[in-house]
Amino acid sequence: MKSGLRIVDVLAKIDTGSTFCLFERHHGEALHLDVAAGEEMWIRTLNGRFKVYGHEVSLAVFDVEHSAMVYFYEDYDFGRNVLGRRGWLDRVRLGLIDHDCELYLAAYND
Repeated sequence: MKSGLRIVDVLAKIDTGSTFCLFERHHGEALHLDVAAGEEMWIRTLNGRFKVYGHEVSLAVFDVEHSAMVYFYEDYDFGRNVLGRRGWLDRVRLGLIDHDCELYLAAYND
């Protein structure tokens, strides 16, 4: 993940059930973002709701890089980073062959 000249390596899971890309707050702070100054939004799940703040950053996974609106949790207790449908899955072509343990990834327009 990149913002300006700052780059932060993040381990994230692909989550086809998540509408948005969500990241731990400390990753945003490591990018020197004022997390709480971002676009405020409440996200509702079956387990409750929580507040996030959106910022435009650059996401790079392997050789596929693009700019996207991602959201950082307000609360420091969230320990999950996910690549969701908006901002990541809608911008890539993803192929998974479980039997062969192979993953194919390309920019959507490639």
